[in-house]
Amino acid sequence: MTNLKPEGYSGLKAVFFNGTLKPSPQLSNTDGLIKISRDIMEKQGVTTRLIRTVDHDIASGVYPDMRQHGWKTDEWPEIYPDVRDADIVVIAGPIWLGDNSSMTKKLIERLYAHSGELNSKGQWAFYPKVGGCLITGNEDGIKHCSMNVLYSLQHIGFTIPPQADAGWIGPVGPGPSYLDEGSGGPESDFTNRNTTFMTWNLLHMAKLLRDAGGIPAYGNLPEEWKAGTRFDFENPEYR
Repeated sequence: MTNLKPEGYSGLKAVFFNGTLKPSPQLSNTDGLIKISRDIMEKQGVTTRLIRTVDHDIASGVYPDMRQHGWKTDEWPEIYPDVRDADIVVIAGPIWLGDNSSMTKKLIERLYAHSGELNSKGQWAFYPKVGGCLITGNEDGIKHCSMNVLYSLQHIGFTIPPQADAGWIGPVGPGPSYLDEGSGGPESDFTNRNTTFMTWNLLHMAKLLRDAGGIPAYGNLPEEWKAGTRFDFENPEYR
């Protein structure tokens, strides 16, 4: 068995979105779990940013700038460059009624607004990016919430590495939250292991994609398909 840690993560960029319903500076339990992952990344030279979605006036909708679609204000166009420039995007948030928070759902909708844009290779814009998620709460739903987030990310072009999710829940509510005294959350070996595995797998995959120049640009170019290139679809040898 080898335990050699690859080098070369410096220069990667990661953005974490916290879908808590609590505006800053209120304590967010989700921030506690995010901190574990951020600390690992930053020790490897990765530049990270944490955005608490509820702190920003982000309009609802599925267009890049909702001010062009009837909304008076929309801060998303000022936030999106952090996603555009990131190699890793982690969506984190709490569980409410067994599902992701409204802030998490709004974020996914706004990411979806850019799913029709292209990168420099002519692929969908999110192709070179890696995605993961972190979930906290004191009620059941970690896997359900993770499935929704990770499906949504891969559907719009993100690459999802193995074990790209982690979470913590206390006793099915009402019960303690992650950072509450005596909750056992920060000491949970299961949660700490999964969060660590997720973080390193995100780093490994982001480095692999960077070193390889991204996903190969063949068989996945929307404009080429539109122009009539069928990437061997019509050739019986490739069916």
